[in-house]
Amino acid sequence: MVDNLDGKTRLILAGEQLFARNGIQGASMREIAGQAGQGNHAAVQYHFGSREGLVRAIFDFRMDQMEDTRGAMLRRAEADQRLKDARTILEIILLPQLDLQDADGNHSYASFLSQYLLQSRSPEFGDFSGSEPPYLTRALHLLRDRVDYLPPHVAQRRLISISLMFLNILVRHHGTDGEMFGETFDEALEDTMEQIVAVMCMPLRLG
Repeated sequence: MVDNLDGKTRLILAGEQLFARNGIQGASMREIAGQAGQGNHAAVQYHFGSREGLVRAIFDFRMDQMEDTRGAMLRRAEADQRLKDARTILEIILLPQLDLQDADGNHSYASFLSQYLLQSRSPEFGDFSGSEPPYLTRALHLLRDRVDYLPPHVAQRRLISISLMFLNILVRHHGTDGEMFGETFDEALEDTMEQIVAVMCMPLRLG
């Protein structure tokens, strides 16, 4: 952990790493406090109230970190008149996560978020954690308008599916530039983004 972080932030980052490694239900509050260097084993309950409160705090912390990047991407897309382009919108939603590396250089947030999404049962489009950062919220509204031919529950299911596709390459490649499985991270990212656009935007074919 970085020495100049306050105790609450240390708990958030420790929780993210341990949830990523052991599962959201697999890490004890005592373990998280210990990894954060807290002598008080009830520190998580003191600051966040519960496991669910810590999960929400992790979301809020990381969402806030990505807001400036998303805002800049939205402004650039608006200036280029690309706010209706699916690839552009999806990049605004997904790509800021590339910068979220933990102290060990791994994408522990990607692992944490993957586990959370696998448990998600909400049919409401864009419902991840209850947090509503303005720039992310705007990007999700743009995406919903772009796929307005899909029923809301289908759009939400696809949004979770494409998010898992994106998070998977972050976890597997750890954001490095070296080759893995015969391809570079950039090559894997480009191919995955093309798949994501196709999956999110394909017409619904039932019956």
